[in-house]
Amino acid sequence: MILELAPRIVVDPDIRFGKPIIKGTRVPVNLVVAKVAGGMSFTALVEEFDLSRDDIRAALAYAARLIEDEEIRLVA
Repeated sequence: MILELAPRIVVDPDIRFGKPIIKGTRVPVNLVVAKVAGGMSFTALVEEFDLSRDDIRAALAYAARLIEDEEIRLVA
């Protein structure tokens, strides 16, 4: 059973242990975000992982939504 979490982002229990992936691929969202954070260009990601620029943007948008509601509480 494939579950769509966001546009272009899905979970399939049979792929990558049910981690969020780019739809139609086996590329995990966390890998895309980590590569961009590490300085990899969109062009390099497109070529290396056979993604589109929209796939990369979707992964970044999904990650941003996940941390949007994150609350940090400082304990003194």
